[in-house]
Amino acid sequence: MNTTIMLFLVQDGITNGAIYALLGLALVLVFAVTRVILIPQGEFVTYGALTYASLAAGQMPGTAKLALALGIGAFAFDLFVARKALHGRLIVRSALTNIVLPAVVLALTVYFAAQKPPVAVSIALSLVIVAMIGLYLYRVAFQPLAHTSVLVLLIASVGVHLALQGLGLLFFGAEGQRGPAVLSGAFTAGSLRFTGQSLTVYGITIAFIVGLWLFFGLTLYGKALRATAVNRLGARLVGIRTTLSGQIAFLLASVIGALSGIMIVPITTLYYDSGFLIGLKGFVAAIIGGLVSYPLTAVAALVVGLVEAFSSFYASNYKEVIVFMLLIPVLLLRSLAAPAVEEEKD
Repeated sequence: MNTTIMLFLVQDGITNGAIYALLGLALVLVFAVTRVILIPQGEFVTYGALTYASLAAGQMPGTAKLALALGIGAFAFDLFVARKALHGRLIVRSALTNIVLPAVVLALTVYFAAQKPPVAVSIALSLVIVAMIGLYLYRVAFQPLAHTSVLVLLIASVGVHLALQGLGLLFFGAEGQRGPAVLSGAFTAGSLRFTGQSLTVYGITIAFIVGLWLFFGLTLYGKALRATAVNRLGARLVGIRTTLSGQIAFLLASVIGALSGIMIVPITTLYYDSGFLIGLKGFVAAIIGGLVSYPLTAVAALVVGLVEAFSSFYASNYKEVIVFMLLIPVLLLRSLAAPAVEEEKD
């Protein structure tokens, strides 16, 4: 270990930590608003990355068809829920949102996939496709269970994760893929070399964090999300639609996951199941943040990235173990600090 190697490890840790920070923030957001521990967050990463890589290679991604299928399911669910008060406006609005929109995106995907679209078009289509999957997924799988216990929501989350992982194998196969860099070029600063892709990671992470801060602090929908996170029942009593808050939370989480995958896939080869481990590291940061604190989650994500980088240098075979061992002292301290609760007697 010398100064140059240490700087390289710090640079790598900050790059990875920026990705984990985005994923951790998405997990905290979804849990605070919906009480769902979003285990499929890793699949959003994989779907975004491999959809982008497939489009860049001139291949048709199956995720666009999945978005349409989930949209049809959401449309049918809307009709079932409103079956006693159906009217034309509701049917038309639901059909436009859940069927027409994904059908148009599917048609655009088929057209551009045959043309080998430019990077900007591939990114835009990938984000829209995964965003629709996240939105319809909440409508079909989680919104009907919104008032159940956290354990039931966790079981549903595990089931959705397994289903999406199996579909990922069907859509993309077992072979790994890499995508083109979002920003090419590089420059050196002393002994460090910064690539365009790493600068993209830093820039997008900072922009997204600032954007989320402005969204929650200045916009009506952001304040509604904060109110739902603080007190779900109180938010409903003052007229906030908690179902809409849940849909917005899942929409943001899916976009964050897809964007993280797009930033990762030019750097490393991703497989259909790679997102699960990446999402777990974001989950470690979210747990350290208590699943409630956004700043603490971001700081914890940087710590996770740095620990992973230095562990890969000193003990590469055990780097995953070392990262996940960070949870043990945190959970121990939280259990000791938590007030004692007497068990209910029969």
